[in-house]
Amino acid sequence: MLKENFNDLLSFLAIARERSFTKAAAHLGVSQSALSHSVRSLEERLELRLLTRTTRSVAPTEVGEQLASRLEPHLADIENELIALRDMRTRPAGNIRITAGEHATDYVLWPILKSFLATYPDINIEITVDNALTDIVRERFDAGIRLDEQVAKDMVAVRISPEMRMAVVGSPDYLERNGVPSFPQSLQQHRCINMRLPTLGGLYAWEFAHAGH
Repeated sequence: MLKENFNDLLSFLAIARERSFTKAAAHLGVSQSALSHSVRSLEERLELRLLTRTTRSVAPTEVGEQLASRLEPHLADIENELIALRDMRTRPAGNIRITAGEHATDYVLWPILKSFLATYPDINIEITVDNALTDIVRERFDAGIRLDEQVAKDMVAVRISPEMRMAVVGSPDYLERNGVPSFPQSLQQHRCINMRLPTLGGLYAWEFAHAGH
């Protein structure tokens, strides 16, 4: 029913604009008989006379004028949206929502945003900085940036940066007062700053590598 009404409404509007079945049929690329049948079908369903027809002219009735004036703005909006979508084929536009941790935001995203936004001015980027392991599908993000071991196995992942080396660091003043730890076990005697992951609810476990282990 909706499809039939929509096609019939387009036919009616074309006739109301052109004030001619011949011109409206040429504009829509259909026959005059098909156009006449479409409008007659619409009038029968609405139980209203929309057009006044004579052998020489055609014009909307008062009800027809009212219907046309209400329909035209909405159909114009639809047409404009379709044109905008068509333009996106050659000019990227729209919104991109990204969730990323602090480190990824500072060292991966910020350095490239200036040139990216200059190249694609019609794209708006929304970044949520959060160390929680957000479900990007449920929260409707377009992408998430995480460390390799934090990416779920069923997610499509693409490397966007080289390998990054992590290190334990301390201020010169602190190390002068407390000494430099020689082994990971020595850290138990030091005042370490750790991070609690919101998603897991526990402290991030430091990992050390030596000779491939």
